[in-house]
This record gives sequence, C-alpha cells and structure tokens, in this order.
Amino acid sequence: MQPPSTATSQEDYKLKDTKPQLGERWPHGGVRGGGGWIGGDRVTSTYDLVEQMYYLYVRVVRAKDLPPNPLTGSCDPYVDVKLGNYKGKTRHFEKKTNPEWNQVFAFAKDKIQSSVLEVFVRDKEMVGRDDYMGRVVFDMHEVPTRVPPDSPLAPQWYRLEDRRGESKQKGEIMLAVWMGTQADEAFPEALHTDAASVHGEGVYNIRSKVYVSPKLWYLRVNVIEAQDVEPQDRSQPPQVFIKVQVGNQILKTKLCAVRTPNPFWNEDLLFVAAEPFEEQLVITVENKVSSAKDELVGKTSLPLNIFERRLDHRPVDSRWFNLERFGFGILEGDRRNELKFSTRVHLRVCLEGGYHVLDESTMYISDQRPTARQLWKQPIGILEVGILSAQGLLPMKPKEGQGTTDAYCVAKYGQKWVRTRTIIDSFSPKWNEQYTWEVYDPCTVITLGVFDNCHLGGNEKPGVGGAATKDSRIGKVRIRLSTLEADRIYTHSYPLLVLQPSGLKKMGELQLAVRFTCLSLANMIYLYTHPLLPKMHYIHPFTVNQLDNLRYQAVNIVAIRLARAEPPLRREVVEYMVDVDFHMWSMRRSKANFFRIVSLFSGTISMSRWLGEICQWKNPVTTILVHILYFILICYPELILPTIFLYMFIIGIWNYRYRPRHPPHMDIKLSWAEAVHPDELDEEFDTFPTSKPMDAIRMRYDRLRSVAGRIQTVVGDIATQGERFQGLLSWRDPRATSLFAIFCLIAAVILYVTPFKILAIIAGIYFFRHPRFRSKLPSVPSNFFKRLPSRADSLL
Repeated sequence: MQPPSTATSQEDYKLKDTKPQLGERWPHGGVRGGGGWIGGDRVTSTYDLVEQMYYLYVRVVRAKDLPPNPLTGSCDPYVDVKLGNYKGKTRHFEKKTNPEWNQVFAFAKDKIQSSVLEVFVRDKEMVGRDDYMGRVVFDMHEVPTRVPPDSPLAPQWYRLEDRRGESKQKGEIMLAVWMGTQADEAFPEALHTDAASVHGEGVYNIRSKVYVSPKLWYLRVNVIEAQDVEPQDRSQPPQVFIKVQVGNQILKTKLCAVRTPNPFWNEDLLFVAAEPFEEQLVITVENKVSSAKDELVGKTSLPLNIFERRLDHRPVDSRWFNLERFGFGILEGDRRNELKFSTRVHLRVCLEGGYHVLDESTMYISDQRPTARQLWKQPIGILEVGILSAQGLLPMKPKEGQGTTDAYCVAKYGQKWVRTRTIIDSFSPKWNEQYTWEVYDPCTVITLGVFDNCHLGGNEKPGVGGAATKDSRIGKVRIRLSTLEADRIYTHSYPLLVLQPSGLKKMGELQLAVRFTCLSLANMIYLYTHPLLPKMHYIHPFTVNQLDNLRYQAVNIVAIRLARAEPPLRREVVEYMVDVDFHMWSMRRSKANFFRIVSLFSGTISMSRWLGEICQWKNPVTTILVHILYFILICYPELILPTIFLYMFIIGIWNYRYRPRHPPHMDIKLSWAEAVHPDELDEEFDTFPTSKPMDAIRMRYDRLRSVAGRIQTVVGDIATQGERFQGLLSWRDPRATSLFAIFCLIAAVILYVTPFKILAIIAGIYFFRHPRFRSKLPSVPSNFFKRLPSRADSLL
C-alpha cells in the first residue's frame, strides 16, 4: 500500500475531468437566444468551447478642433480612459490639434466597480502637470451590447465638457463604447487595463495572435559536371569540388577523384527554402591546392524562382550555368575588378513540391500534406480547441521582491500557430480563447505549450552572460486526434510537467476544451489505408542523415521567420514546441524505450506462461479442453484462420468496455521521470558539445561503455544463433551436418508416407504430454542446436 503522500503525488500527475460553464451565458441568466441585455433571438456564435468573458470596449478613434495651449500655441494631446481604479492611456502626438489614435481599450466586467466611464483629453507638458482639455462621461447602464456577427458599432462624435460637466468646451472626440465578449473582433488588438504596467514594446508582446509557418520547399541540386576549369597555377590540372550555399546552408560535393579540367560528380545536394524566396543559390567551384588551402575558381548566384517546381518524380531538364570570378594577376591592373568568364557547371535544379518538409518529429507530426497546394486533398474534419485557463502556476521570476508569472499559451497544429494574450501577474490566468484548425489527417498531434513572458518592456533582466532573456517554459501538452471521438467535447485539466536538472516538477495545470468534428467518415477511413507521408517520400526516399540535417534547417528557418512577426514568436518557443532536441542522447529516454519494448512482449510472455501451465497440467480441465480444440482444428484445418480472426474480434469487443475515456497525456511512469538519477538528468541537460568537467565526462563515458557492452553482448548472441542455424548445412562441423542431413532424409520419407493430420496429432500429444512423462533436462533438438559452431570463435 502506498503512503498517502505518494498516492497524492501520483494523482497530481494525472489527467482530471473538469466541468466548465461552456457556451454563451449573458448577464442576468440569459443564454443562447435568451433575454438579458439583448433579448430576443440572435445568431448562434461559434464561441461554445470557452467560458464567456465580458468586456467593456472603448474605441478612441480621433479628435478635432482641440484648443491650443495659450503659451505654446500648440497642443500635444493624448486620451485617458478611466473606469473606477482602472485606467488606459493612448499615445500622445506632438503639435497636433486633429490627432488620430484608433486604439481600443478593454475593461474586464468582473473587475468593474464604477457606474461611470470617463474619457479625458489632456495636453502633455514636458514640465509640471498635464493640462486638462475636456472630457466625456458615459453611464454604464446605458452602454449598448454588441453580439457578433453584428457589424462593428459605429463611432460617434462627442463634444468635450468641462470638469463639472456644466458646459461644453472647444473640441470634439470620436468614440465607440460597447459591451462584448472575447468573441469581438476588437479583442485581439485591445489594450487590456489589467496590463497597465506594460509599456513600450511590451504592449505588442502581450497580444493574442495567429501565425502561419512559411511555406517550405526541398531544393534539390544535382551537380553533374563542370567544364573548362582553369586554375591559377596552370602547370598541373585542377582537383576541384563544388560548394553550394542557400542562406546559411552550405553543402559540398566530394573531391573529384582525378585531376582534370572537366570533372564529373553527379551528386544530389538537398536544401530547405522558404517562400518568399529571400536567399539565392550560390554556386562556387574551388580547386584543392593543398590540405589547408582551397582556391576560388568561379562563382555565380542564381535566384530560386527561376527553377522548376516538380510535383512528382519525372525528370527535370538540366542546364549549363556560366560562372564568373573577380581579380586576377597584378599585371592586369585596372581589369582586376572586372567580371571574367572562368568556367561553367552543369546542374539539374528543382523545387520539390511532392514532399512534405519535415519541421517536427514524425512521432508528433501535425501535418503530412505535400508542399504543392495542387496535391492537397479536401479536409476530413475540423479541430476546435478552447484554451480556458491555467491553475496553480508556480512563480517564474522575481518582481518587487515577490515571485510572479506572466503566462501565455501557444498551440501548434499544421502550419497554423496561435498565441493567447499574456495575463499579467497571475498564477491562475484565464484566457478563454477558442481557435479552429482544418484537419487533413486524423493520425496527427496538436501541441500546446505554456510559457512565461519575459519581454514586457523593460521589466526583464539580461540572461546569463549578458545574453537576451528567453521566455521560460512552463509545460507542454500533446493530444493525438485519432484518440478523440468525433463530435464529443473533451474538458480536462492537463498537468504541466517539466523535467529540470533538479528533477521532475509540476508547474501547474492547463484546462482545455477540445472537439473534433468529422466532415467525411468515408474519406477518413480511406486515409487509414494510405501512407502517412506523401508518395515521393517512398519513391525517392532520403537517408536518415539527410532527414536529420533537413529537419534542423527547416526548424531554423521557421524560427527565424516567426521571430520576425509582431509580436514575435521567439526561437525558444518554436524549438520547444517542435521538440528540436528529441534525437539527443538521454539515459532516461533509453531506459523508457527499453521498457516499452519489454512491455510489447508481455502478451507473448503471458501466452507462453499459459501454454506452460497447460503442458504442466496445472488445471486438468483446461488442458483437456485445449486438447479437444487442438484435435478439432487438426481434423478441420480450414477452421484455423476463421477461428483466429473470430478470437481477435471477440477480444476487441471485450476490450471496448475498458477503452480510454480521455486523451492520453504525459505519463511520468512511462517516461521514467520519477526514478531518474540526478546525474542522468544533468547529462540530459548538458550542452552539445559538452561543457562539463573532465571527471564527469570520464564517468559518463564509462557508464555509456557499460551500457554499450551489454547491447553488444545481446547483438552478439543474436548473431551466434543465426550462424548456428546456417551451420546446420555448412559442413563446418562435419559430424553435425551429417547427422542433420540423415535426419532430414528420414523425416522426408516419413512425411511422404504418413498423412499430415496424423503427424500433427502425434506432435500435439507429445507437446501436451503429462509432467510425469517429461524430463527436467533440455530437449534433444536444443542440445544439438547449442553444440553447432558459430563464427564467434573467429573474432579477435
């Protein structure tokens, strides 16, 4: 029996059912189509997987005819929006009497403690208090409610009043004020008043956004040959190679085996390129002068959009390209900066549209469509995810002497990334944002990660060694779509688990609502019979090394492009979401994978134990029934296959009662995350190449040698058994081969003259014989097989 603390800890790491109030619930108890603020029927919104959050929206559009300052003759206007203790402030303009802001402020309804909304227009002063220019006051009870898909509320002009509201002043301001929910189009761009402490660039870093990964292509460069290669030293023929570069990707051909001015390679070099094509294809021919020196012979740059986009495996036409080089001898004087023809190369270049560019691990792939849109099929379903909230988050950084967390959530599926807004200084943030994806294959995975925003405009501190601050990871959730039932809403709280150098840590819980809607059951069933990746991956497959290198380059390109968005989706976020370091060595993962293999054989082991009990007659009734079934199958062999499939069908129907009721989640027991040794964790989080002291490296190397030695022994035993099987007829042991040959002759004669059914019955009776007729010593065939020679005795 487990101690209570251990049992509680295990429960904390499990998935929990939740019952959030999903759907639209308007004030005063109004529900869909009900009364409340808006009474009467209305169009149903698609925001049914989140809890409705109500906001007072204030859109400050522009002002006109503002009075200038009598001292300076101009004004630097800005607007203050005040509701109780909450305040929003627009940017200010210098020397402008007709400013245009077009900014939206959002006040959370559950934090509203005032019945009056005040909008102030002020003149910013460099010294002293800002001048009051006028205000507009709204009664909260008179604010209208807008319900999408209604058109946006039209802004209106309002005359400015004095402080007491007794008289109108010069100047007007255009405003729109309404009550809405997070389904409003203004929500993503609104400045939330609970984030008033954020300033500068941090204002853009807290907004919710949708990102699209760049369209990636595989660029295949087939280097065929070169002609008329002319080195600077013409006394000996050149020995050249070609270097091809696309952006920061550089690949080289092999060094031509012979020295010749017309070298030949016929090598394929593969790159990753992203639309729009910003990089060029740079071809360089270099001569190997010595082991430490390469001589530039010729160079050219080619735009990628001139190359053909191939959709299948048909051959692409090859082309000759002239190369140029700069500068020659001292004697050429002013001609040094001229372009001069050097040589030409024969290339076959194409952009591969029939492949899917792998930018994530195939274990957790979220999209398998080929690059070319012409090859896409129709979507088979819709995935809807409501990112509700997080609970129990741990403090991630210090602020004013206390710990704080500014959390946001990122979800990735296919080419679409979504990022929720950042909730400032909250350990239980509520996002309640809903997003939708088209599904093209059910055997895909959506990944959601929670991060702490460390870019809020001056609040962050430099990282270690003065490096840029990175957003801290709080946890990650993966959901495989094929494990979801169609048209069912899953509401669960997922544990956010992070493995740190100090051990496993629960960072909180993420509450989600997920629904997968099937658009075509026939198309979905049809997909289960098709390959996982596009057919080009099987017709012209890449090597393992090529795939690893291409995936690394694809992730790098995606991270660079998304980091250029506004707000940026930073590199550390992208790399964590796509598991960029999943292929790195980890003792913990190795143990987990080993025990996964062991668990696969648990059924076979159980079956062998059951057969052993049958042969030992531990339950005579069961053994007799097995004898009867065996004799029936021998007499009627045509029943063997139907019986097997019927048995599997019955097992499947029986197991339906015990089917999983919720999607799988991070399993700490399967991952060996609890029992991992601290040194193994330290090794897992080590950099590549290592940065640890020599003693730690020596200890880990010895441990790795020990593990590799055991693997080596197992592989050697497997090879020994195979070589013994080959030794039956190889005459390496003449006596053993003679005995086996004579046995084969006798067996052939007996099998020719004896009906097969009789032999099968005799074999069955012998196999199921009673223990009193069994010997504890190994059987004769086993003894004979183990005496056969192998090639192990020929190893050094």
